[in-house]
Amino acid sequence: MPERQAFLGPGGTSGKPRLLDRVRQAIRTRHYSRRTEEAYVFWIRRFLAFHGMRHPDQMGSAEVASFLSDLATRRQVSASTQNQAFSAILFLYRCVLERALAGLETVPRAKRPERLPVVLSRDEIGQILTRLPGSLRLMAALMYGSGLRLLECARLRVKDIDFDRRELTVRDGKGQKDRVTVLPAGLVQPLLGHLQRVRHLHERDIAAGVDVELPGALALKYPNAPREWAWRWVFPALRTYRDRRTGRRHRHHLHETVLQRAFHDAVRWAGLSKPASCHTLRHCAGSRIMPGSGFRARPTWLSA
Repeated sequence: MPERQAFLGPGGTSGKPRLLDRVRQAIRTRHYSRRTEEAYVFWIRRFLAFHGMRHPDQMGSAEVASFLSDLATRRQVSASTQNQAFSAILFLYRCVLERALAGLETVPRAKRPERLPVVLSRDEIGQILTRLPGSLRLMAALMYGSGLRLLECARLRVKDIDFDRRELTVRDGKGQKDRVTVLPAGLVQPLLGHLQRVRHLHERDIAAGVDVELPGALALKYPNAPREWAWRWVFPALRTYRDRRTGRRHRHHLHETVLQRAFHDAVRWAGLSKPASCHTLRHCAGSRIMPGSGFRARPTWLSA
């Protein structure tokens, strides 16, 4: 087994990058997201393990088809999961191995079912939000009021908020696109109060030598930026971590699973039968809030 897995490791004695290192390098060269990299590496590992760790150069479209068929029939994964695995394998052959697989065009893409999104009433939204604590309630309120996705909300930085224009700038959103969305009037004061508390944390971090990680090579271009208030996360994590490459301590944004778990509990405690998730808030925003409208009055659940 070690001999068959030799091509997967982090580096070999020959000096040539091994397969998964080449996959990561190809993904980063194309500026794909970190989550895409993790997903593609995961599915490529699964594909190779399914076929006994054979090198992909020794396999073809028949092996790809059998793996995808196993996912659909025995593993019973969703259509989107099956298509993600397919995309990862296609990337491996086309972009890493630079090899065309004859007959692969006959392998069908899984058809995703067309389902109506779950939409909650204002009263149901209020029941959920009143059961969320502190900053998590504010995050959920921003997702509902501004139509943010979960990661977009978690990745907000102080510089992305324009209180004068009542706007939020979403950086590197879906499709690696920036966009501007509304900051509801009813959330201005709660957000200002929250940022005062974050500012105190920022000052303590600076005194302790803790900064934030900047995207890409910005930290090299602007060496002082990681310690500037403008680049701080709006919703920082409770703990810091040490970068193994540089030895510096950073504070990341709050991990999205924290809100996901709390939201799931809040839906259950509210006694709602709808299968609502954090993304449901975005659906509700799209169905009820017109661009630029904001909230006409301060929502009662912000004071709860």
